[in-house]
Amino acid sequence: MSTLTSNRIKPFRKTITVPGDKSISHRAIMFGSIAEGITTIEGFLPGADCLSTIACFEKLGVQVERTSATSVRVVGKSINGLRQPASILDVGNSGTTIRLMMGILAGASFSSTLVGDSSIGKRPMDRVVNPLRQMGAVIDGKEDGRYTPLTIEGSFLQGITYQSPVSSAQVKSAILLAGLSASGTTTVLEPAVSRDHTERMLSAFGVQVNRQFNEASIKGEQQLSATHVTVPGDISSAAFFLAAALMVPSSMITIEKVGLNPTRTGIIDVFRAMGAEVTVDEQQESSGEPIGSITITSDGLKRIEIGGELIPRLIDEIPIIAVVATQAKGKTIIRDAAELKVKETNRISTTANELRKLGAQIEETEDGLIIEGPTPLQGGICDSHGDHRIGMAMAIAGLATEEAVVVNGADAIQVSFPGFYELLKQL
Repeated sequence: MSTLTSNRIKPFRKTITVPGDKSISHRAIMFGSIAEGITTIEGFLPGADCLSTIACFEKLGVQVERTSATSVRVVGKSINGLRQPASILDVGNSGTTIRLMMGILAGASFSSTLVGDSSIGKRPMDRVVNPLRQMGAVIDGKEDGRYTPLTIEGSFLQGITYQSPVSSAQVKSAILLAGLSASGTTTVLEPAVSRDHTERMLSAFGVQVNRQFNEASIKGEQQLSATHVTVPGDISSAAFFLAAALMVPSSMITIEKVGLNPTRTGIIDVFRAMGAEVTVDEQQESSGEPIGSITITSDGLKRIEIGGELIPRLIDEIPIIAVVATQAKGKTIIRDAAELKVKETNRISTTANELRKLGAQIEETEDGLIIEGPTPLQGGICDSHGDHRIGMAMAIAGLATEEAVVVNGADAIQVSFPGFYELLKQL
């Protein structure tokens, strides 16, 4: 599927589920690999990024068995039981894989080299390399470790207190995972609280993690114990279908068995503030993660301003928020989102450029976007630029355009949402 075509549709009422959470699937494989015992995972996301994580840990000597498309059995080696890989570890397109693995491998007893695809080669790694070096890690790479390939010489680590300049779950997680192999206590402080999947899941694996406001700390030399992980549906994937109900007036959608982690539910806050009616029903918890259903409907949207501490709670959803904002009354302003510039693409400029192709009135700023609405969108040819979230956002835009929207590079969607097109067709 190199291209995807979406068209204007009639109002709909649907109940669906979405694939497993990408962030949680990554961590379940990683933590199961460095735990003692056998970890079982249900609801695993079989997307390209998560399969890259499996491939890397298999090279490190971990036995990973896919018992079904979404069920995985991991035979843990413990954090000190990983073996030196016989070849380079290729993370593909996965920023989560490379940054979290850097933390795990920094305190190993061997050396390893990490590479990725051309997109990973452009993404900054020094935001993780620098604090790990402060802990004693020996890391070499292109432009003094700013870019891949990166070679990590496992070494003795010392716990640190690190004031992160960015609110990033990947940065925080890498440092905390390195802290497992370090002596003393490792503490990370953030400007605002980022996703806390690592802290929640480490606790489920028996590790003591201390959390207070925007601070997380961990004592070194703790051992993980295998457990069972049920992966909820990914709210970042659900966001596209919540948006679909807003793009097609008089529609309603319910998404079941989706993750409701409060560090990820900024999208719900935004859609409510725009005038949508949103009902959330929390039903269970697994590995510290709340799970439930979301129902959304709307017959009229209004402008909103988004910034500050809300941004880390919806950073991946900003492209689809921008799409919805084209149909809201007034000027929507998104600020404090400079982090978008170092994703799979520069999502500020890419979102703006692709939406302009459809007739949107959208302006880039240094750290965000300004969108005028409501604006009737036209059809056109868009491109994912190899970014799964851009590809899906443009496909959802096509549900409200005068003519069809064709998205080139739609294969990128498989990174996080296998089955996206089939689910879209059900609408």
